[in-house]
Amino acid sequence: MKTFCGRANPTTGAIEWEEEDEDYDYHQEIARSSYADMLHDKDRNEKYHRGIQAAVCRVKKRGQRAIVLDIGTGTGLLSMMAVRAGADYCYAIEVFKPMADVAQKIVDKNEFGNKIKIINKHSTEVTVGPDGDMSCRANILVTELFDTELIGEGALPSYEHAHKYLVQEECEAVPHRATVYAQLVESERMWAWNKVLPIPIRLEGGKGERVIVPPGDMQVCAGTPCVYDIQLNQVNRNHFTTLTEVMEIFRVDFSKAVSSSPARHTVQTRATASGLAHVALSWWDVDMDPEGNIKCTMAPYWAHPTPDNIQQWRDHWMQCVYFLPKEIPILEGECLHVSAMHDDYSLWYKVELGSDTCDDDVLNERPLCSCQAHLMCNRQRFGELNDHRRNEAYIKALKTVVKPDSVCMTISDGSLLSLFAHLLGAAQVYSLEISAMSRRVMEKILEANRLTGKVVVFEKRPEQLTPVDLGNKQVSVLIGEPFFTTSLLPWHNLYFWYARTYLGKLLNSEFTVLPQSAKLLAMVVDFENLWRIRAPCGVCEGFNVSLMDDMIQNSLNFRECQEAEPHPLWEYPCRALSDPCQILSFDFRQEVPEQPVYCTGSMKLLRSGTCHGVVLWMDYSLTNDICISTGLTSPHSNTGDCDWNPHCKQGVYFFSSATDPKTLTDGLNSVAYSVTFHPETGELGMDFKRTS
Repeated sequence: MKTFCGRANPTTGAIEWEEEDEDYDYHQEIARSSYADMLHDKDRNEKYHRGIQAAVCRVKKRGQRAIVLDIGTGTGLLSMMAVRAGADYCYAIEVFKPMADVAQKIVDKNEFGNKIKIINKHSTEVTVGPDGDMSCRANILVTELFDTELIGEGALPSYEHAHKYLVQEECEAVPHRATVYAQLVESERMWAWNKVLPIPIRLEGGKGERVIVPPGDMQVCAGTPCVYDIQLNQVNRNHFTTLTEVMEIFRVDFSKAVSSSPARHTVQTRATASGLAHVALSWWDVDMDPEGNIKCTMAPYWAHPTPDNIQQWRDHWMQCVYFLPKEIPILEGECLHVSAMHDDYSLWYKVELGSDTCDDDVLNERPLCSCQAHLMCNRQRFGELNDHRRNEAYIKALKTVVKPDSVCMTISDGSLLSLFAHLLGAAQVYSLEISAMSRRVMEKILEANRLTGKVVVFEKRPEQLTPVDLGNKQVSVLIGEPFFTTSLLPWHNLYFWYARTYLGKLLNSEFTVLPQSAKLLAMVVDFENLWRIRAPCGVCEGFNVSLMDDMIQNSLNFRECQEAEPHPLWEYPCRALSDPCQILSFDFRQEVPEQPVYCTGSMKLLRSGTCHGVVLWMDYSLTNDICISTGLTSPHSNTGDCDWNPHCKQGVYFFSSATDPKTLTDGLNSVAYSVTFHPETGELGMDFKRTS
């Protein structure tokens, strides 16, 4: 059987569906999963272990057999913990068949097969009775169904069904309860992740000083309820101001019946400072026992119970940024009503002042994007569009190439560069938008700035444009950021190069292109923690889970899984072990070559550390002396500390043995590389090897 999988095609700028073997999709799921991260989460594992031991003990003290239901068993780890704690029998449910198969092998390898039954079904399909999947209802419910948002993986409906059909009324639950917390903050930096031009752009050009403002509907749009999950510990405290104390918003008791119906939870509090409320920062913790003595918390460092001793790092559970529907001015001491509302899969927040009234219908208050910008832009893209320094660099570069007789064309999704070019005095400006959504967003921005018709917007692909579309004019300045919404890795934006090639016949003989070139850079790094997501575990809490390691490695070896993967490295500290190395260069003044471009070489390691992988990114030369980087924002420090562009994801190539404890000595080791650019697909083939 075949399956269809979407893949970004840098030669067309589109997501294209390709037929793959049936194994392809599950290899992708496993290769990019958080299983390794969870197995390395010692704090999580130890506290689950203690909570399960305590639950089994309580059941045994009542003179009952301990029958465990483990929903979402994964590797079978929690079920094995239960059996080792004295459980009489475990029903371990896992809907993902490859995972269920490896769980069975792990359980057998650890000699628990006679007390653990792996059930390859969704929990809502499990039956109970003499001929059912379970012979009786369980009296201990063990689950790990949580994501960063707590409920985003369907925890509420799964618990709701389990209590109705699969467990006894007085069951024990591990975790016993979850508590959700929130804190209101003012943060221009975070607010810039949610709005187009919250601070208007001032531009001095050929038409005098102009101010570029956002459309009215984009200013008031409530956005979407999609959470922005983030490593909040990496956000500089100078980038936000807390306006309230940490609030306990609501609790869920997993030992009792759980409802997945929409609900509102409102807390009254007083502002601790005056300011503009932009964001609700939120996280949760779980108590593994009824007394709350075994707690696992996701709290950021300033709200952590032991802020000077936060030892556990995790990526599968982070913290949440919820953007309020609008910014709200509040005064110190003012009474506030902070509401968290949820359906069965998502949360959203709202703040009302003391005299405001609430809508009784929770779903009526669910934020919905009406401006389309939130549907087109992700959080990084909003930040990019609002980056003052970045915009200034493009404006400075454009001033060197835009002339009164210039005919300009911009190619990037939802870019402001067409407005910049017009206001700098170009005779004619065209904006080429590949999608209907980006065209509509651009038309709104142009209308808000009274530029409708002055910048002509096309919803066409470059190869579809004809001289007639341009009134038989030839383009003298071709402009791109470049940015395309379909790009996943930094080099996918090379679609700009293909677009430039398609437009060759529409360009005049002395045209200028901005950026004029790009280069692919690479650097060897030692990650503080990110290496854990791809590192083998071997033994976890005394159980042999090496079969899971083998499964992940097999999937990583499957086709494109061997390549780099995108990560926002500003959230994941690392040290540079080498200097940045230019791997390939791309000259946009020339057309895309027909033959592959190869490059081999090595990167000398300058300092000791553990060689976890290689980071790759693109730098764009707008002019000879103005460069925009999607990677490092400044040279790394003498100790290798790095500052990364917060608006871009960098490519990370992990070495297969990322946990090799070998220490690298200054100057005695290097990383050899072989990288190939394939023009027919726009992809990069790469191989990196550590050498002595």
